[in-house]
Amino acid sequence: MTEPDKGRGRAAPWPRGGVGRRLVWAWPAAWRDLARAAWESIKKWTLADVAPGRLVPWLPVAFGAGIALYFAAEREPFAWAAAVLTAICITAAVLARKRPVAFPIALAFTAASAGFTTATLRTVLIAHPVLERSVYAAVAGWVEVRQERDRSDRIVVRVQRFEGRGVKEIPERVRIAVRKGAAPPVGSFVELNARLAPPVPPLRPGGYDFARDLYFQKIGGSGFIMGRIKALDPPAAQDWPLRLAAAIAALRDAIDRRIRAVVPGDEGSIASALITGKRDAISTPVNDAMYVSSLGHVLSISGYHMAVVAGILFFGLRGVLALVPILASRYAIKKWAALAALAAGAFYLVLSGAQVATQRSFIMVAVVLFGVMVDRPALTLRTLSIAALIVLLVAPEAVVHPSFQMSFAATLALVAGYERGLPLMMAKADTSPGARIALWGGREILGIVLVSLLAGTVTTLYAVYHFHRLAPYGVLANLLAMPALSLWIMPAGILGVLTLPFGFDGFFWRLMGDGIGWMIGVAVWVAGLPGAVGRIVAFGMGPLLLGTAGLLLICLLRSPLRWSGAVVGAIASLWALTAPVPDVLVAADGRALAVRGSAGRLSVVKASGTAFAIREWLAADGDARAPDDASLSEGVTCDGAGCIAQLADGARVSLALSPESFEEDCRRAAIVVTPREGPRACAALLIDRNVLRQTGAAALTRKKDGFDIVSARPRGYDRPWARALDAPDDTATPSSRRRPAQRDATPREGELEVGD
Repeated sequence: MTEPDKGRGRAAPWPRGGVGRRLVWAWPAAWRDLARAAWESIKKWTLADVAPGRLVPWLPVAFGAGIALYFAAEREPFAWAAAVLTAICITAAVLARKRPVAFPIALAFTAASAGFTTATLRTVLIAHPVLERSVYAAVAGWVEVRQERDRSDRIVVRVQRFEGRGVKEIPERVRIAVRKGAAPPVGSFVELNARLAPPVPPLRPGGYDFARDLYFQKIGGSGFIMGRIKALDPPAAQDWPLRLAAAIAALRDAIDRRIRAVVPGDEGSIASALITGKRDAISTPVNDAMYVSSLGHVLSISGYHMAVVAGILFFGLRGVLALVPILASRYAIKKWAALAALAAGAFYLVLSGAQVATQRSFIMVAVVLFGVMVDRPALTLRTLSIAALIVLLVAPEAVVHPSFQMSFAATLALVAGYERGLPLMMAKADTSPGARIALWGGREILGIVLVSLLAGTVTTLYAVYHFHRLAPYGVLANLLAMPALSLWIMPAGILGVLTLPFGFDGFFWRLMGDGIGWMIGVAVWVAGLPGAVGRIVAFGMGPLLLGTAGLLLICLLRSPLRWSGAVVGAIASLWALTAPVPDVLVAADGRALAVRGSAGRLSVVKASGTAFAIREWLAADGDARAPDDASLSEGVTCDGAGCIAQLADGARVSLALSPESFEEDCRRAAIVVTPREGPRACAALLIDRNVLRQTGAAALTRKKDGFDIVSARPRGYDRPWARALDAPDDTATPSSRRRPAQRDATPREGELEVGD
């Protein structure tokens, strides 16, 4: 305290000397100069990154972010509200067009709102009924899709007549599993009896939303056949889309039969998959080896296949035309070749079944070839931006699909690497060492290694998020197999298709089969190496979004600021590796649950028919065990009334299958799960049929004051593919101190197509 000034009656200041002296610390001059220089550099780099034209690649990013925001909503947005928001953003962008800072910001909001509106309108345009509950039904209709699978076949029927008790709205299409070899051809009019159910909801909180996927395929229910399929005379003539689909399916089936007649076994099945897109006949061991070795992308026709087909036709035809001097000197043969390659790509799209991943690939290749025809650079970030915008406009639901995420991430990294001088990393052939390296194929080998490393690195986060496992030897497998695919397998396949009408195709199919045999051998060998499978615990959407932001910063920024993306990516990786694991998992039907015991592993308590969910739980937990592994029942005791398992702290978790077990389980267990309607007066945390109808699958984590509950469908969630059901009473909320919350959806590998 200061001593009062006795003469003036106020506080006197501290003297300049002594203990009351005020200390002032100043930054060293060198530090100030360094900070000033750093700030000036950051301003210069920022101005360079926002210079005219540099922000164009960010438009599809904002557009896709708006679509992702649409899928994150808990309730279906109103289309008029989304349209009004977009109109307001467009108006703001027009008014701010002369302002250097406000205009890019307004344009970003406009692109995001446009993406949100596009996804909303897409859902409105394809609106169709979805089954609300399981039902036995008599179905008659047209077969639109036929798929051959390892153990059974599957058909999609456009419903013309539907008889099922208690069904309020008849679905337009249903997907039905039938006996192996019993699927009728596309275009048939059939009648059958089937057990149908609503599309499968997420198998766990954070699991892939199969119902959403089927909704955008316009399928309102799925199930299996009961009895035989009856082929009937159609009540009316086929419309032209069905006639076209039937003709394409007949062509695909004919080529498939021819290939597999010449090349039996998995070699023929993979050859057919590469040409016709029919990949369901590949045996499970080979299919697993392909995915474990990181060669699974070969089985799904996407960017790589479309680029190889278009590239072979483009360079091959251009080389042939160049042999004719009068054509090469007078005409734009490069543009002719590009047009022919575009036509070949379109035929390949139709022949392969025009799956969503293939459609995206064709759009990307078409944009590149169109750039060649109009004398514009082909491999640029702007070209990729245009392709992404077209894809998202046509199918906005693709933004949540793994094939879109992985294919565009890999392509973005490769294009950015090409623009930043990736070819310069290889030895130049105009030097003596470079010439020797080029002579022995060193440049090509180095190129494959660099491309595999780059594409594999940027897609790792997406592969781990969707499939919960790594492929440590992926670069090795791709290095050994991809040259054979590009230079041997696919050229032989193209020649096989071209010579098929003339009857000389057998030689090329056998040649293609020999190359595929090499690729299968590589996959099986790599899959058998020690540590070939790296399993990762599932994590949420946060690390994925943060990692995507890091990738965008690295690839889209030109200044040294792009290296901030590496820091962001490292933070995302650490976040993903520290993801928590639940203590209890509950199936959506209440007939199975998994409990984490004292050993830290899951023990499974189940009634029946739950292998699909258990396989997903184990994969998300980084557990290599199969659903039928005997160790899954460790610590589980069962009787006729239900089963009991214990948590790590000794708390009991009960699966109650009969009403007689409620009294004891509610008194002694911490959690009671039942597919029935449980008693209201239950001391335990009760998760019964009423709760599960509202929330779907659930994950519980032990806390000091109870359990933290995360549900796949939080209360109030109401989307066209998952309509909210009215709760019968207040028991539809589990008696926990913590409210259920929603997590993001992650897909599982066997059910999805993955592009490269």
